[in-house]
Amino acid sequence: MARGVTLSVVDQSPVRAGGTAAEALQETVALAQRAEALGYRRYWVAEHHNSGTFAGTAPEILAGQIAARTTTIRVGSAGVMLTHYAALKVAEQFCILASFYPGRIDLGIGRAPGSDQRTAAALVDPKPMADVRHFPQQVLDLLAFLHDKVPDEHRFAGIRAQPGPPLAAAPEVWLLGSSDYSAQLAAALGLPFAFADFFGYASDQGPDVAQLYRQQFKPSEYLKEPKLNVTLQVLCADTDERARFIGSSKRLQVAQSRTGHRRQPLRPPEEAYQVFSNPEAASLIASVTGHIIEGGPETVRREILDAGERYGTMDIGLATTPYFFEDRVRSYELIADVFGSYGTIAIDWAHPGHTES
Repeated sequence: MARGVTLSVVDQSPVRAGGTAAEALQETVALAQRAEALGYRRYWVAEHHNSGTFAGTAPEILAGQIAARTTTIRVGSAGVMLTHYAALKVAEQFCILASFYPGRIDLGIGRAPGSDQRTAAALVDPKPMADVRHFPQQVLDLLAFLHDKVPDEHRFAGIRAQPGPPLAAAPEVWLLGSSDYSAQLAAALGLPFAFADFFGYASDQGPDVAQLYRQQFKPSEYLKEPKLNVTLQVLCADTDERARFIGSSKRLQVAQSRTGHRRQPLRPPEEAYQVFSNPEAASLIASVTGHIIEGGPETVRREILDAGERYGTMDIGLATTPYFFEDRVRSYELIADVFGSYGTIAIDWAHPGHTES
């Protein structure tokens, strides 16, 4: 099963202490260019609001910046939080992207707010917040607008998402989630599903959710067979010891987020690592960061393959968030190299940036 691993990037545009959100966004674009050269399949950017930790608030804009500066890698959202927006507006945004970059645009959507409830209210003010029970209909409306198939009996019949068909290739819609709700909806609609193992709090149930998606999947005009991605939190360095040191920044940030300090930027590893000298703090951090894969190239390769076996997929996304940008780039370089050297990554190494279908 190991052969044909497809590796992708999920980027939350992390903000470091002493840095700025603008720097984080610029680093996202630079990392996407490097990921393309290394042969990664996709580059997805996240949506977060009112966060001191992550800078990406508008994945549709950031995806456009990335696509304009790359040539082959697929680019998309992980994801657009659809409950904040009208399906027509999201469809038009991504149809425009697909018009400029045909065959390269993914539209990952989720129903979580990507923020606290007060911020979620501000995003739609003065309108009331959307009832999440309407999310399935929103997804159906989005698909109808993207493919110009709004039913005649629909209240919005006759409205077209501009620039409209014919598109060379409509955006590929993925449902994102960390629960069985999203998995079952993706299965019912015949859509690809991406499980967010990198969130950490759903890792234990993840393989069961993946199996539920496969069992309940119904073929559709969009997809004939289940298509599952799992995104892992991964950090690779030259040695296990170096990875442990660098990774302390992310592990501390995860622990802070779980204890109500979600606006904290990444701390330098020299500072974060000191926290682990406190046994009580170290135990707390360990209890909420067991999902993180970190180590030298061989360690990381083995644990990624083990995770793929548990989930029953070798379509793997990688979220990597050390303090220093150089360490982030190095991690993706080492992972691409170790998988390529074993011949298990689905990359055409003679033509970097191109992957097998």
